[in-house]
Amino acid sequence: MSKRRGIYWFNHDLRLHDNKLLQKASEHVDRLHCVYFDELKTMYDRRFLPVEIDDSAKREFKMQALGELNQSLMQLGQVLHQVSVTSLDEAVSQLEQMFDYYSITDLYVANSASWYIDYVVTKALLKRTDIVLHRDDTESLFHQTLLPFDLEDLPHSFTRFKNKMESIVVPSPSQTTTKLPRPMNNRDGLPASYGCEPSSLKLHSSVRGGELAGLGHVRDYFATQAALSYKSTRNELDNWSSSTKFSLWLANGNVSPRAVVNQLHRFEQKHGSNESTYWILFELLWREYFHWYSHKYGAKLFAFGGIQDKRPLTTFYASRLRQWVEGNTPFPIVNACMNQLRETGYMSNRGRQLVASCLVHELSLDWRYGACYFQHMLIDYDVGSNWGNWQYLAGVGADPRGNRKFDLDKQSQLYDPESVFIRKWKGDRPNSSLNAVDMTDWPIQD
Repeated sequence: MSKRRGIYWFNHDLRLHDNKLLQKASEHVDRLHCVYFDELKTMYDRRFLPVEIDDSAKREFKMQALGELNQSLMQLGQVLHQVSVTSLDEAVSQLEQMFDYYSITDLYVANSASWYIDYVVTKALLKRTDIVLHRDDTESLFHQTLLPFDLEDLPHSFTRFKNKMESIVVPSPSQTTTKLPRPMNNRDGLPASYGCEPSSLKLHSSVRGGELAGLGHVRDYFATQAALSYKSTRNELDNWSSSTKFSLWLANGNVSPRAVVNQLHRFEQKHGSNESTYWILFELLWREYFHWYSHKYGAKLFAFGGIQDKRPLTTFYASRLRQWVEGNTPFPIVNACMNQLRETGYMSNRGRQLVASCLVHELSLDWRYGACYFQHMLIDYDVGSNWGNWQYLAGVGADPRGNRKFDLDKQSQLYDPESVFIRKWKGDRPNSSLNAVDMTDWPIQD
């Protein structure tokens, strides 16, 4: 009988726990090649990111996560191979070369909300009917087969989705993979020291990318009583313990959402449940909704008119986008949030709503510039949550009430009445104005 030789493409599942697809690979192939492609980009990214950025926090967290995954793989006799490409077609070419060089019979790729990954997989396998493709839902709470509706019938609003899903029991996490087939190439993988340098992340002293770090954070969070008051503190702008921060590790696949729910239920069994503990699950369901939202709508996730084909009345001003990015608008609360993001790679959920409302409604800018900036700056960038929420704020998404415009002065009084946050992040720039006109400003056409 011929040997089975597989490729496992890690993307948003950088972990060994609750990873049924990796477990399947461990049981079905004789040799395995583990790869990770650096963030896939297209001309779309370059078009909607016309400013210089410092994404060092995001890159460092990802390096730490990859380094820890590599060390875990090494303990099982494997090694992670990192592949750098400049385009989707180059990624296709690299994958095709691996197929031929290693005589691949099986390809393992988790289902993803990113159409980039689907494009590469589909094109690389176009003429390779001899290769078996294996996929599974590793990013979501529920496998698609557990949804009580066809994907095309995904409810148009989150409330309807929530009402259908709340009665369905979240599956328990699957076992941790403890054995893997031998590698086909153990020479060219990442070194054991990759990502092991002392962390320079400024978000919090305990923050570090990786599966063990993420699971440790979840355990530490539920070892406190913070979950019992979560709903009343979650909108704070700059307090580490005010929200769960699970998104940092969920977005990178270091922790599975099922593992979080499992720990939440254990906490509730010991300490009781209340509206705040429910709200943690509620927000995981929001994440779940946008996950399937992105699967359903595909390219419409990035369209100017969103899922409603409704074109906002916006114009592009290069100077205004720069002011927003640099935290130099007439709105101190927005400036402080943007400065925090540049410095730490993170921003509170409330802050994200405020700066998005500012970009769309005060600066009259195409929402896609803001969404693309967040994509490249946020450590916890999640394709469905990010682009779905930006559509929501721009009035072209799933919000049945249309545009969500926030009164920035009122929000400042509610969430930063003493201007502590604004002063800390140097948001008060009284001389800022929006009167500058740049010769490169132009009206948006598509």
